[in-house]
Amino acid sequence: MIDVIDELHRRGLIAQSTDEDALRAHLAAGPVTYYAGFDPTAPSLHVGHLLQFMVLRALQRAGHQPVVLVGGATGLIGDPRPTAERQLNDRDTVAGWVDSIRTQVAPFLEVPAEQEGLRGPVYVDNLDWTAPLTAIDFLRDIGKHFRVGRMLAKEAVAARLNSEAGISYTEFSYQILQANDYRELFRRHGVTLQTGGSDQWGNLTAGIDLVRRTEGATVHALSTPLVTKSDGTKFGKTEGGAVWLDPVLTSPYAFFQFWLNADDADARAWLPLYSERPAEDVEALIAESVERPAARALQRALAEELTRLVHGEDELRQAEAAGRALFGRDDLSALGPETLGAALQEAGSVTVDGRTPTVAALLQQTGLVSSLSEARRTVKEGGAYLNNERVTDADTVPGDGDWLPGGWLVLRRGKRSVAGVRRGSAQVNGV
Repeated sequence: MIDVIDELHRRGLIAQSTDEDALRAHLAAGPVTYYAGFDPTAPSLHVGHLLQFMVLRALQRAGHQPVVLVGGATGLIGDPRPTAERQLNDRDTVAGWVDSIRTQVAPFLEVPAEQEGLRGPVYVDNLDWTAPLTAIDFLRDIGKHFRVGRMLAKEAVAARLNSEAGISYTEFSYQILQANDYRELFRRHGVTLQTGGSDQWGNLTAGIDLVRRTEGATVHALSTPLVTKSDGTKFGKTEGGAVWLDPVLTSPYAFFQFWLNADDADARAWLPLYSERPAEDVEALIAESVERPAARALQRALAEELTRLVHGEDELRQAEAAGRALFGRDDLSALGPETLGAALQEAGSVTVDGRTPTVAALLQQTGLVSSLSEARRTVKEGGAYLNNERVTDADTVPGDGDWLPGGWLVLRRGKRSVAGVRRGSAQVNGV
């Protein structure tokens, strides 16, 4: 069996770790219980969180016991941002987010019946042990073990101290609460390894120090690298905002397209991080992407694997079918209204009320062309399509039979430019 630390290194998933030789020996000595925490600062996790699940899953496949913490307590405060104070959310909102995220992460680590020997996840909420703490208990039993100088040295804290915003004691104390999570999980579940992002390294080591001081035990930590995009923009962001794991916030089609549209350099950097394929398959895909970049085989591999992981096989097939249908390679009528609508909203769409405009006007309104004269020229040259049928008359007005389920028209210019037209309420009501 490949050493799991070797696998994590091969994939580029380790940015920092405590004494690596000691950690290897610890993992080799028998099943280890390890954890990662996720704060409910939104109703869903996003693609930036997927890297933690890659580490959790790799350790699980190596026979170790995962613990997933969803921070009902720390989510009420929030880890300090480098530039500004977080907005505090009310208790009911955070409790609802805890439940939704707990449901969302379950498929990543649940063990199928046919995979014997793997350990299923344990789910915990740090509100269970943080809420009963009194202020006196917090200061006497936990706070006395922390030195302010080391807390001030934490990167996010230092950045805020040097800014106009400053930092409140609320956010300053976050690292103490996270450190106490490690101690409580060591006591309750025997956790001896914590994983997290590299920006969490100060919090991870604070937990190690607290366990050593209060329990006299040696525990471990490893962090994952910061994932970036080659153009300098933030990973996991599109023009529409964050790429969420919740299908209501980011449709499976949009999620699929995020990976499919990745820049070649980004896809080559991301595939080892996010793919659980064998090393030789990853190397072959990267080599193919260098030799035949137009085929986009690497991007498609990423899109398929991660959409299947996050949304399941059925949604993957729908996302693939939507892509084929929008660009004329499959039947639009085979798509369900939800999938079609999500795909067209991602591609770009307009809503029309009252009398339906001509195809030429719709091409202009959707932004597929810049003017009516350009629209007419596009039609004349055979480059305009309505529901994948070539338009021969720019003054054609779509009839009732042209509207697809959900009240949509699909307009396309050439092979690659697609937009949607949605039927407004007035039209639906026959006005």
